[in-house]
Amino acid sequence: MIELADVHVRLGEREVLRGVTATLTERRIGVIGANGSGKSTLARLFNGLALPTSGAVTVLGHDTRRHAARIRRRVGFLFTDPDAQIVMPTVAEDVAFSLRRHKLPAEEVRARVAAVLERHGLAGHADHPAHQLSGGQKQLLALCSVLVLEPEILIMDEPTTLLDLRHSRLVAEHLRALPQQVVVVTHDLPLLADFDRVLVLDEGRVVADAPPDEAIGHYRGLMA
Repeated sequence: MIELADVHVRLGEREVLRGVTATLTERRIGVIGANGSGKSTLARLFNGLALPTSGAVTVLGHDTRRHAARIRRRVGFLFTDPDAQIVMPTVAEDVAFSLRRHKLPAEEVRARVAAVLERHGLAGHADHPAHQLSGGQKQLLALCSVLVLEPEILIMDEPTTLLDLRHSRLVAEHLRALPQQVVVVTHDLPLLADFDRVLVLDEGRVVADAPPDEAIGHYRGLMA
């Protein structure tokens, strides 16, 4: 569960988020809004990458100001550009790199890497150069590198923005199959069609909080 209580975030002279209050318990939650509305800042609050200027953010019972490191061990974050998260030469090595701090036996690391790659359709690419994958495959690799840590919550910041339609659909299919609570910041409105809840941000405020059809309708009205 993620809770926000009267959260404000100020960056320099600009107030990026203003008075955001919400309790997020649903399995699939979308966040939409115009560029500069505060979406990405909101997403970064959920694992302590950003901290509130005032108000409080509590994730899985922990305050992000005091327990950011503990929260990040339980909350995975997927950035827009997968190349920003790929750090090792091959696919399998990149996923295994995520487990380096856990000091697991080598056999367990191999088993966990193989399992997550199999689950997300990359088993046949384990030894391939990671940066030579297609855009969609890179996004799946970044996802595998997060999921191998078995997070309880997954935050995704515009995961389909850099992808063509086919790869966007591929990522959407994998997203639907995840057991974790997932919060997705996106401009890809069809991605949210079967979500449980969608928040609409406008100039740092939540101006709609509803099922997808209603929230997206409100957003389209704002953009008209």
